[in-house]
Amino acid sequence: MRATLTRPGLCRVEQIMGTAITLDLADDLPPATLRGLADEVFAWMHEVDARFSTYRPDSEVCRFDRGEVLLSEASTDLRFVLETCADLWGATDGFFDAYATGGFDPSGFVKGWAAQVASDRLVAAGAVNHCVNAGGDVRVRGLSPSGEPWRIGIRHPWDAMAACLVLTGTDLAVATSGVYERGRHVLDPRRGAPASGLRSVTVVGADLGVADAYATAALAMGTPGLNWLSRLDDHTHAVITDNARQYHSVDLPLAD
Repeated sequence: MRATLTRPGLCRVEQIMGTAITLDLADDLPPATLRGLADEVFAWMHEVDARFSTYRPDSEVCRFDRGEVLLSEASTDLRFVLETCADLWGATDGFFDAYATGGFDPSGFVKGWAAQVASDRLVAAGAVNHCVNAGGDVRVRGLSPSGEPWRIGIRHPWDAMAACLVLTGTDLAVATSGVYERGRHVLDPRRGAPASGLRSVTVVGADLGVADAYATAALAMGTPGLNWLSRLDDHTHAVITDNARQYHSVDLPLAD
């Protein structure tokens, strides 16, 4: 009788933050250990959603925005996000603006940051081979269940069933900001109007929160974002414009 090869690890999907959060653990650890690690990841993502959702009136970020929570009373996580958003505003010449809509909305950073923290905690716990996918913001570490580097498809902005590019690697943070699902939800903070010119921006780096914010900022810039992205240190990018032109860094980690 031939032995049946079983897939090591665990895969789980939950709907959180208004999107699908997918966790793929590729380490050959005891099932109970894997389930415990997954429980911790999703508990963290639910905690972030409860604290930072702009759609939940009782979230800490909404109560802070209404003045019901003072800065001195804010949680450590909220203070960190406030400080980081201020730093990112400076680093992007004001195009990453958590106050662009009038109130404080750090969504362009929080989802990527939350997935990055989840990934860092998995590494610290010994689960060094994994993929955390937070609605298209992806953090991969180590190897996939096949023993090969992870492959990350970048959604085609006009065809939800197709990928326009496939990236590969063992330690990548890949964030994409686009207008194909939520419409032109990213504002150009200088004009106070929806950004235009770019349909999809993908940024690849080492930290998913930063990559998420940079992708949002470049989308807000419109076509000038192409030059800005090309000057970013330690990051690569892929961009598709409104008129379907595609550009990417020469050293983007493309799959063969």
